[in-house]
Amino acid sequence: MGTVIELEAESNVFFKKLTLNLRGKLIDLRHPHVMGILNVTPDSFYDGGKYHQSEQRMLSQAEQMLQEGATILDVGGYSSRPGATDITLEEEKVRVVTAIELIAKQLPEANISVDTFRSEVAEEALLAGACMVNDISGGELDSQMFEVVARYQVPYVLMHMRGTPQTMKQLTDYDNIIVDLLEYFQRKVSQLRKHSVADIILDLGFGFAKTIDQNYILLNNLQSFQELGLPMLAGLSRKSMIYKRLGNSSDEALNGTTVLNTIALMKGASILRVHDVKEAKEAIQLVQYMKNE
Repeated sequence: MGTVIELEAESNVFFKKLTLNLRGKLIDLRHPHVMGILNVTPDSFYDGGKYHQSEQRMLSQAEQMLQEGATILDVGGYSSRPGATDITLEEEKVRVVTAIELIAKQLPEANISVDTFRSEVAEEALLAGACMVNDISGGELDSQMFEVVARYQVPYVLMHMRGTPQTMKQLTDYDNIIVDLLEYFQRKVSQLRKHSVADIILDLGFGFAKTIDQNYILLNNLQSFQELGLPMLAGLSRKSMIYKRLGNSSDEALNGTTVLNTIALMKGASILRVHDVKEAKEAIQLVQYMKNE
């Protein structure tokens, strides 16, 4: 589980991209940033049901995350926890677009990402005020997604997953998980480049079609993916890879989240996607201080 895979660097390694263009607002990635999770769902694994029926609670949470230092708010209306119930496109669209319109109106300074694998939802969200797309499926579940991202020229979080949230737990067989994911990202990045997508962020997809041990192998080898020259997002917050190892629950997994976020930062993560913004910002500050940056 703790093995580090040594990969020989290729001669055509990309220079690491140092900025994100959020519709004209340049984000400097030389210092890591926080993406705050805002789920407007009734059944997400940690915060499901907290914000989907109360606009005021949702807005208050968005404002708090911004005050605590979140650079981006990631709004999702489809629960992607293992075995989650599938919902219709229309239901997801109503949840997401309503929330994004409200945040964009009340908190115009917010940089909003839409967490969806459906291109129609992504497009409606971008028209409502989002400036970034976070796709758990890497375009696998909707062939039009890359075209929508290219049309609006927004940053795209390219995540690795197999199957769907309903089937992914059975799809964890890999020849070599590091090599397999590197090949996946190389292929997907090439496709996105052909669509002229400029800003791509990699997300290894912790917990998506991976066993707990595989999650830790990926985290231990996170630096191997820097050879692709793209910023990396680490989505570890309160996941079962933490609380199942510690024998507690997602409610008790904040300390473990901070530990793993710190490791991810040390291994090159540029964005931490979290439920708890304040603690993630503190981890970034201390790691940056230790690196004298």
